[in-house]
Amino acid sequence: MSADPWFQSLFADRIGGANYGKGTEIYKFEKIKRAKRKAVTEHPERKLLDFGIGENDDMAALAVRDALKREADKVENRGYADNGIQNYKDAAAEFMARQFGVTLDPLSEACHCIGSKPAYAMLPACFINPGDVTLMTVPGYPVAGTHTRYYGGEVHKLPLLEKNGFFPDLDGIPADIKARAKLLVINYPNSPTGAVATVDFYKRVIDFARTHKVVVVQDAAHILLSYRGEPLSFLQVQGAKDVGVEVHSMSKGFNMIGWRLGWVCGHPKIVQAYADVKDNSDSGQFMAIQHAAAAALRTPEIPVQVRAKYRRRLEKLVAALTQVGFRCSMPGGTYFLYTMAPTAAGDRQFANAEEASQYLIHDQSVCCVPWDDAGAYLRFSVTYIAADETQEDSLMAETVQRLKGMNLRFG
Repeated sequence: MSADPWFQSLFADRIGGANYGKGTEIYKFEKIKRAKRKAVTEHPERKLLDFGIGENDDMAALAVRDALKREADKVENRGYADNGIQNYKDAAAEFMARQFGVTLDPLSEACHCIGSKPAYAMLPACFINPGDVTLMTVPGYPVAGTHTRYYGGEVHKLPLLEKNGFFPDLDGIPADIKARAKLLVINYPNSPTGAVATVDFYKRVIDFARTHKVVVVQDAAHILLSYRGEPLSFLQVQGAKDVGVEVHSMSKGFNMIGWRLGWVCGHPKIVQAYADVKDNSDSGQFMAIQHAAAAALRTPEIPVQVRAKYRRRLEKLVAALTQVGFRCSMPGGTYFLYTMAPTAAGDRQFANAEEASQYLIHDQSVCCVPWDDAGAYLRFSVTYIAADETQEDSLMAETVQRLKGMNLRFG
């Protein structure tokens, strides 16, 4: 075993300090990757049915890709974009007005981000000092929490329980936590539970924020994949812009996974603070990508088509899993189906969702993602590769065939 490098003791405590790189814990997605490789190696005759992928399976629309090609050839798009080009900000404001009836000043109330992930990394830098608290729903996207801890803050987890409709219990937060809380990070439509927000819920969030002087960050990455009525923006609710921001993404609703583009919108002072931190963190997304994304935002039929496809696939998946014993129903949004994990298969007992997930991969090459943060659940994604509905139906039939023979049991 090689000796530690001379700088081993210099690593910051936030990433492990002197013990950085010495941990033996394996991240759950790495466990899934290893199990998939093992299943493919040991059963080459059995196609891997992969419901674990969390990214759109289609490319961006042809018109959007053509716009990118045109814009990439323009000399004026070669430079740094800093905090975004006006065309993209204008398009984002137009989209918010058309889709949600939300009026934004594109100069002061919207700023682009290189995908929503960096926005969640930067927003804590605007507010969190050592000892401050970020309230975060779990299960969920951890980035804002990770960066809260980087700045010496604490994360208070709000479990999303099925009995509460997968909404956080804001009333149950301890008084000392409320007193130190600065950020409340929520995500609706919720990934992975599929729950969609209501106007009443958002009103309660706004009242909570005002009462306890907390800034709201609403993650709207899946907002265009809403199936119960029209998509609902946090900013549609009166008072929302006074207490926070909403973060949007081009990825899910526009098939622009990998293009790395989104925007932060809401209260101008919060948007300004985010933009100041951003200006000291990156130099903006390639301007050609922003122009192409502006074209996408001005093409309303794109998200309509994307939503219809994933609704159809989810309905088929719910029907298939119900046949083999899962108690599941159509989610309100996202392209994920979040459902209670089996507690046993035949004589094999599962202590948690991770054990169930690993067994499904090893025994039948059926891949899904476990979540044990607030009960034992599995997340199935409908972003699998299938060229048409015939292939979708064939995949569903194969899924039923494999899982039916496992004698899955639920608690």
